[in-house]
Amino acid sequence: MKRLATTLLCLFALITSGLAKPASKKSAAPAAPDKAYLQKIWDGWATLDPANVAKYYASGPHTFFDIAPLKYGSWEDYEKGSKAILSGYKSAKFTVNDDAAIHPHGDLVWATATVKEEMTTKTGKVEMGNFRWTVVFESQDGKWMIVHEHVSAPLQ
Repeated sequence: MKRLATTLLCLFALITSGLAKPASKKSAAPAAPDKAYLQKIWDGWATLDPANVAKYYASGPHTFFDIAPLKYGSWEDYEKGSKAILSGYKSAKFTVNDDAAIHPHGDLVWATATVKEEMTTKTGKVEMGNFRWTVVFESQDGKWMIVHEHVSAPLQ
């Protein structure tokens, strides 16, 4: 009887262990963005076509503050609004300055930097200055996606 009970117990353990779900593994966040990654984003903006930076921005309801207008409630709104603003320019160059600071925190990364800008309007006027940039990335499907951004210019 003792042998039968031990055999049944072992059989029960084998069956239930086969039914148990393996522990789910949370995929590790990719390496945190670095200054070169930040520069790629601004190089995309320098094309004056928001479609070239869409791959860096999370879709859905996220808040993005830009120079003008005050804010956008989603990437889709941001893309549309910035396209209209950028249509007044014929060229742009942006450089992430050496003060870039990147702060990883689990599946989020927040970064700050000043960005040197040189933009030429379609009428030929050259605008130069520096933007302040704060950006929050979230790891989504192995990529760092921007879920919040704030770009501003100091008052002159």
